[in-house]
Amino acid sequence: MSNAAHSTENIVVDTPSELIDLQKVIEALPAAQRLAIQPAFQRVVESTNRRRKILQLVQDSIGQLRLDMKYLVFDLEATRRERDAYQAQIVELTGEGGENEGNSQDDGQE
Repeated sequence: MSNAAHSTENIVVDTPSELIDLQKVIEALPAAQRLAIQPAFQRVVESTNRRRKILQLVQDSIGQLRLDMKYLVFDLEATRRERDAYQAQIVELTGEGGENEGNSQDDGQE
């Protein structure tokens, strides 16, 4: 019976209050009925805990994805600013406007 008492303690730690109430009702039943119901109750508790852990993992993953997206957007914006700054430097150094971009004469001079 110490095994059952130990598993009941584990159930109380990780289980919603409704299942704890159900466990108390099951414990009040006669031994024959309690033994018939207890395995099914244990499966329900294990399933509930497994779902809770999965939900927590999914929530953590979504939070990490959101953070990663913020970093990616920041990096993209920084890259665009750098590109614009380099384009402005090119225009400043060459004294040319944007009308000569893509000119094939530059390709032949390398």
